[in-house]
Amino acid sequence: MPHRISFFAALFLATPIPLRAGEPHHEVVKDWPSLPEGHVLGLCAGVGVDSHNHVFVFHRRERVWSTPFPSEPIAGATVSVIDAKSGKLIASWGAGQFIMPHGLTIDREDNVWLTDVGLHQVFKFTHDGKLLLTLGERAKPGDDRSHFNLPTDVAVLADGSFYVSDGYKNTRVVKFAADGRYEFEWGGKGDAPGQFNLPHGIAVDSHGRVIACDRTNSRLQVFDARGKFLTQWKAPHIGRPYGVAVGADNHVFSVDGGDPSAEPAERGKVVELDAEGRVLDTFGAPGKGPGQFQLGHDIAVGPDGAVYVAEASGKRVQKFVRKP
Repeated sequence: MPHRISFFAALFLATPIPLRAGEPHHEVVKDWPSLPEGHVLGLCAGVGVDSHNHVFVFHRRERVWSTPFPSEPIAGATVSVIDAKSGKLIASWGAGQFIMPHGLTIDREDNVWLTDVGLHQVFKFTHDGKLLLTLGERAKPGDDRSHFNLPTDVAVLADGSFYVSDGYKNTRVVKFAADGRYEFEWGGKGDAPGQFNLPHGIAVDSHGRVIACDRTNSRLQVFDARGKFLTQWKAPHIGRPYGVAVGADNHVFSVDGGDPSAEPAERGKVVELDAEGRVLDTFGAPGKGPGQFQLGHDIAVGPDGAVYVAEASGKRVQKFVRKP
């Protein structure tokens, strides 16, 4: 479990980071992607980019969240692969495999990691959809070493070991070896440092730090590789982080999915932070137009620095590039 910190240190760590004034440094690429007529995405839950600059989108087609979850898998393909430059559809797979798609992560070997909150499972696939590894018991929630309860996302280290944010119910992060062996975990329900109220997205930087979206606590928490709490980034411009990604120079990109009780001005935006949590850029706004968001759910950064945002209510993925 994470080390305790003093009350005064906690106050310092929760101090909002000042936002730099000025115009956003990113702009939307209009008319991207260019998908075939009739290609249905539905709610876009996860997004990632491989080393070939192919964008993977994990989506729900016509499926909507319901309680209890449906028992039948989504019939159509739920993973769409898009060429980053042209926006053209390259491939699609995942038909008949998933109940409620959620997180998507691409590792350094271009393997595709998926979480399904309806199946309570985590999957590792090749880039073309061949199953390599399954964790968790199908449709059986639990809180032990071999079960999950609505797992949300995966972050993979260079050695192939990985973290799972286990998510809506268990409010923990679990570390596994590359072959899927349980190693350790941390978290628990609460708002103290190292606790979570819905760890929704997770990423690692080049130093091995773990950055977790503590969504309902409206903060990003940063841990060392063993789960020791290091700091938190919490401020109005961060909002409620749903997804997080790390780009070049360890810049952290987080998408604020918003809060139904918040003012519209605090919904629908992306924030770019440096490795110390200082704000470098914010872009986006609530709305339906290009460059606006309807419930941004996940975010990814390509090898060329382009930023991709998957929208839940908007049922689309958008591409942003840095302005000249």
